[in-house]
Amino acid sequence: MEIPYTALAPDTLRNLVEEFVTREGTDYGSQIFSLQDKVRHVMRQLEQGKAVIVYDSESETCHIRQRDSLSTRPVSGTL
Repeated sequence: MEIPYTALAPDTLRNLVEEFVTREGTDYGSQIFSLQDKVRHVMRQLEQGKAVIVYDSESETCHIRQRDSLSTRPVSGTL
């Protein structure tokens, strides 16, 4: 289920984005960005609708995904 980033409290959103950008294996290429730069970049993508927050009810966790990477097919059992 997609969660609008505007529905989260500012501190919660910041914590989610920080967790995302500091996750091991996150690739930023050969350039070095500060944590603040990475957070701003992801926030901009959320604001522009290029990235979305997705809640997984099975694991009860939220993830940030690129919108174009989401499946357009409905999941079995949902409309």
